[in-house]
Amino acid sequence: MTTVARLILGVTLIVAGGLKIGSPAESVVAVKAYQLLPDSVATMVGYGLPILEIVVGVLLVIGLLTRVAAVVGALLMFAFVFGIAWAWAHGLRIDCGCFGGGGQLPGGQEPQYLLEILRDFGLMLCGLWAARFPSGRFALDSALGLTGRTYQVEEGESY
Repeated sequence: MTTVARLILGVTLIVAGGLKIGSPAESVVAVKAYQLLPDSVATMVGYGLPILEIVVGVLLVIGLLTRVAAVVGALLMFAFVFGIAWAWAHGLRIDCGCFGGGGQLPGGQEPQYLLEILRDFGLMLCGLWAARFPSGRFALDSALGLTGRTYQVEEGESY
């Protein structure tokens, strides 16, 4: 189950970061649209977030430093849930920018805040699960002996 949780969160973060990394200016616009951070901080977050998402996602997919990556991933999802709830509560009509784009929505288009919050909350739960339970036999942590657990491969063999 932990393998599934870390793969879901990891792949989602890689895709989200990958879609944003080629357009850092759009990522900055998306972060600023929340009107939650000072402009200078929002700019730094906008440029840094895609890189952080990709790094954490890759660590989760390969299962290296799994617990740390899962905690960071869960914290990112919590921040996204908070940001979307903030925008909703303050009557902002923005695209979350979760998978690229972002900023003010064009006329006639309605935000999907509830669905975005539910999605990110589910992803946060994946991160919490992966942080709480051992990373599993398909994690690099296990192969490198970083989990303190061994897994039976064949009769008499373990790794």
